[in-house]
Amino acid sequence: MKIKNEKMKIVVYHAAEDDPKKCTAKKLEKFGLIKLEKQLGKLPSNSLLLDPFSEKALSREDAQIARNGIVAIDCSWKKIDESAFSILRRKMHSRALPFLLAANPVNYGRAFKLTTAEAIASALYILNDVNKAKEILSIFKWGPHFFVLNKEPLEEYRKAENSGEIIEKMNQFI
Repeated sequence: MKIKNEKMKIVVYHAAEDDPKKCTAKKLEKFGLIKLEKQLGKLPSNSLLLDPFSEKALSREDAQIARNGIVAIDCSWKKIDESAFSILRRKMHSRALPFLLAANPVNYGRAFKLTTAEAIASALYILNDVNKAKEILSIFKWGPHFFVLNKEPLEEYRKAENSGEIIEKMNQFI
């Protein structure tokens, strides 16, 4: 199957549960880098859902699915539970990001506490769209440091062929 050479759609479901001044998704929308969506039904079907509860890790083997779109959920992670993703899993391909450290000022150095922007950039990097990943985080003062902080794991994840290899690599960093 031939892969279309077109930009990946990046859509963020925005639940408006956090401080708008600190919301990385709102800033990405302001710069025209993503589309914010407030209705679950309008999210693209057959797309890649960044889901921290997924049993399968995101890897290069998901690049074809990502052509249909990448969807992130922007909500208060203190309130979220796995059931919130159940509706979306029926129409999307759910994938978890591997171990990475946050560079954002609120959760600096904490594992798995990424902002929406960091999550999207991580997915793009793993899917080998490094330039787009860097563009996403370039609009934040702390953004470029994310790639410094996670240089080795991101490179290893980018080289991994599949979810199983991602897990093997991830276990080396935990």
